[in-house]
Amino acid sequence: MTKHRGFGIDIGGSGIKGAYVDLQTGEFATDRYRIPTPQPATPEAVADTVAELVAHFEVPSSVPIGIDFPAPIIHGVAPMIANLDPSWKGLNVEDLFTKHLDRPVRVVNDADAAGYAEVHYGAAAGRDGLVMVLTLGTGIGSVLVMDGVLVPNTELGHVELDGRDAESYASSGVFERDNLGWEEWAKRLQRYFSHMEMLFSPEVFIVGGGISKKSKKFLPLIETRAPIIPAELQNTAGIVGSALLAAEAAGEFTLDRGTKKRIKKARKEIRAAKKKAKEKVKNAAKAS
Repeated sequence: MTKHRGFGIDIGGSGIKGAYVDLQTGEFATDRYRIPTPQPATPEAVADTVAELVAHFEVPSSVPIGIDFPAPIIHGVAPMIANLDPSWKGLNVEDLFTKHLDRPVRVVNDADAAGYAEVHYGAAAGRDGLVMVLTLGTGIGSVLVMDGVLVPNTELGHVELDGRDAESYASSGVFERDNLGWEEWAKRLQRYFSHMEMLFSPEVFIVGGGISKKSKKFLPLIETRAPIIPAELQNTAGIVGSALLAAEAAGEFTLDRGTKKRIKKARKEIRAAKKKAKEKVKNAAKAS
C-alpha cells in the first residue's frame, strides 16, 4: 500500500461501487468492484453492503474511506433523501458508516464528490479561482470549488429563472421529454448560464452529465465570458473525489500546485494522442 492511495465508495440507487485511487493522478489504482444496492435500501442494509465492499478489498484500518452519498450532507446528516429508503432522512450518515466500519469515514454529497474530482483531476485541473460544475441530467446538479476548496451542498438547479425552477426549464431531462432541438435547448441553457455568470462570475464552467458526451452539439451555441468545458472523468468521478476528500480530511494527502500542473499537462497529452489516433483510423478508412 503506497501513501498516495485512497479508497472511495459510490452509493447509488442500483449499485454500490468502490476502488482504490491513485491520489497523485486521479486514476483508479485497482479495478472497480460493484455490489447491487440492497432492497429495501435501509441504513443497516446499505452499511452491511459497504462493509462487504471494504472487506473485498481488505482495506487497512489506517486508510481513510471517502463515501459519496445521493443526498445533501450537513455535518454528517442527510436532511432529505430521494433514491434510498426514507429512513435515511435526518440520520447522521457519517456516524453510521464510521461505527459500522470502525475507522474514519468522510461522507459527501455525490455531486460534490464528482465535481471536486473534476476540478482537481479533470477538465479544470490546474485552474485557480471559482470553478462551477453543472451536471445536466433529469435535473441540474451544481458544484462550486473556490481555489480548490469545496463549497458543499449547492442546489443551483433550483434557482428561480423567469418565474420557474431553472431545472424544470433547462435540464437535459426537459430536452428529451419535450423533444427539443439542439438550438432551442441551447437558448434555454444560454438563459441559465448567463444568470449563473451574473450571480457568481466563475472562472470556468464545467458541464457534466451523460449528455456532456454530445457537448459539441450544444456548448458552441452558448456564449459566456467564462469558458465552458465538458467534464472528462465521467463515471469515475464520484469514487475519485470522495477518496481525495477523505484523505485530505485525515491529513494524509495534499494535492499541491505542482501535481495539479502535471495532471493538467498529462491529460492534455492524452487528449492529443486520442485525437491523433482517431485521425489515423479515419485516414486509413479513407485510403481503403
